[in-house]
Parts: sequence; C-alpha cells; structure tokens
Amino acid sequence: MPAPCIDSHCHLDVPAFDADREACWQRARQAGVTALVLPAIERRTWQRVRAVAQGYPGVYPAYGLHPVYLQQHRQEDLQDLARWLQAGDAVAVGECGLDGFVPGLAMDAQWTLFSAQLDLAREAGLPVILHARRAVDLVTKALRARPGLQGVVHSFSGSRQQADRLLERGFLLGLGGPVTHPRAQRLRRLAAELPLEGLLVETDAPDQPGAAHQGERNEPAWLPEIIHEIATLRGESPGHVAAVTADNARRLFRLPDTPAA
Repeated sequence: MPAPCIDSHCHLDVPAFDADREACWQRARQAGVTALVLPAIERRTWQRVRAVAQGYPGVYPAYGLHPVYLQQHRQEDLQDLARWLQAGDAVAVGECGLDGFVPGLAMDAQWTLFSAQLDLAREAGLPVILHARRAVDLVTKALRARPGLQGVVHSFSGSRQQADRLLERGFLLGLGGPVTHPRAQRLRRLAAELPLEGLLVETDAPDQPGAAHQGERNEPAWLPEIIHEIATLRGESPGHVAAVTADNARRLFRLPDTPAA
C-alpha cells in the first residue's frame, strides 16, 4: 500500500481537469493521496471549487483572490469573501498574496487586496494559503503586523534566511514539483535541511509538474514522486516524510484524522 499523504495545494477544479476529473481523483487515491486542499483564485471560481469539494471525499475548499488576477477582482469581492467564509466549509483563505514577477501588477493594489484577506482570515479564525513569488519579504512584513495568524507559503522559493523568518512565525512552507529538478540547487538544499515539521507537500496541479513529467499536465497522483525526492535529499524514508507532512497539513487546516471514504 502507498504511504498516505496529503496534497496541500491542488487546483482540481480548473477546466484542465474537466475531461477526466473523476479519473484523476481515483488515481490520486490509488497513489495514497488521502486529502487534497483546493485554493480558489478569483470570485467566479468559488462555486466551482465548492462543487468539486462536495463531489469528492477528502477534497477541501479554500476561497481567496489571487494577486496575478488583480484586474479581474472587484472591491465587492471582499464583502462576498467574508460571506463565503461564514458558510463554514473553507479550511483556509487563499490563494492570496503578492506577486513581484508578473509585469503590470500594481503592488499598492496588491497590498490592499492582500491585507484585507489576511484580516478576513484572522476574523474567521482560518489559516492562509499564500502566493509569494519574488515577494517573500513583503509577505513576511504583512504577517509580522498580524501576530498569531497561521498558514503556508505555497511553492516556496526563497532563501534560507527568509524560510527561517517564516518558520519562526509558525508558518509552513509548501514544496512541490520544482524540488525534483536537479538544477534547483538552493531549493533542494532547503528541502534537505529545513525541519520537516515546517514543511507541506503539494502538486499545484495542473501546474509545476516534476522533472519526470515536464511538458505534461500535472496531477495529484504524482505527489509521491515529490515525497520520494524530498526523502532522498534528507536521507529519510518516504513513509516518514509522507506521515509528518500529512500531520502538518491536518494540523494547519484542521482536517479529520481519518481519511474520507
């Protein structure tokens, strides 16, 4: 039997999976993936995220406004987000954050949107799922102003110093397909050296496939390959890495101990 594991960041709701979503979910289950967290990216996708989560056991929704889609967001989306969080099915607020990579995204507007979502998460008592591409220091600054807030910086790609600052705040770091690429030397060192209790594993499917699947649509069934790579880098067993990161995910997102049938 494959070691049970949790995909802490997957977009199973997007159209890339419309043709075979059921089969993808089944393959994930057969690979030992007992739970998946689905973060939303904009207001119009929230209902789809909820529908997928309700349709597949072990799939959990998060609702948020992604910084890369800044032009699509409206001020009233924040009021809607507050109402959606009151429904009680969300395990986190996200995907939200800051992006310093895509040109044309005004950082002041991103900051306003991000700050509002962090405040909604605090009010709702929920963790956050954060995007921090080329913006780790700014994201950490926003978190520093909100002590006690918990969450994960997904697809972490910062420095050891930045990682340590986030871990000190009680945040977790998500590692996915990029860690399997031999040229990602800094990221692979972090995977080897950081405390396992501070890590989550993720696919970010359909994006960021691992080295063995370049050019393919990523899917959650490939999560064990990421776990195996991290385990090899650490000199630990894949079962141990799977168990500890699954415990981390259950604790952060308050997921049930027993996998859904």
